[in-house]
Amino acid sequence: MPRTILTQMPIASRRLLWAAWLAVVFTIVMPQGIGQTPKRGMPRAQRHEYKHEIEKCEEAWRTAMLNGNSTELASLLADDYTAISSTGTIETKDEAVDGVRSGKFKLTSLEVSDKKVRIYHSTAVVTSVADIDGTRNDQTLKGRYRYTRVYVRNSAGQWKIVSFEASRVEDTEERK
Repeated sequence: MPRTILTQMPIASRRLLWAAWLAVVFTIVMPQGIGQTPKRGMPRAQRHEYKHEIEKCEEAWRTAMLNGNSTELASLLADDYTAISSTGTIETKDEAVDGVRSGKFKLTSLEVSDKKVRIYHSTAVVTSVADIDGTRNDQTLKGRYRYTRVYVRNSAGQWKIVSFEASRVEDTEERK
């Protein structure tokens, strides 16, 4: 439309025209909607393959933690890895690997349940429940934790853990 016609239109009509134009743009640009798994950008078979790769990484992490294998743990963590424990402390890759290597952090039991893996192109988000038994700095560590772990696929095609956060799941009997 020529600019003169737009300026002669009532303000309400111009706003309606702009709203319609924005709706068309958002319909074209964001067909999946915000927060949904992309349907167009990644083929279903690739999402399935990535999910399988993440499940293997999760098992490698579990095995490394149970066996005290700091070398395997280091290979799974990104250099800029950050963890937030259930007590709110922050841990870097070096601190996590050192804790396992030195024996300051040792798990004797680690059972994972309620695992969900979501893939967003080169990022994966895993949520699970972990029932653990072990020690940290010679203190008994036992309980149920819900955690989120974030993986990013690097340019070499390797999945690396970039973030981890855990929250203790309190037993309803403990709250009474």
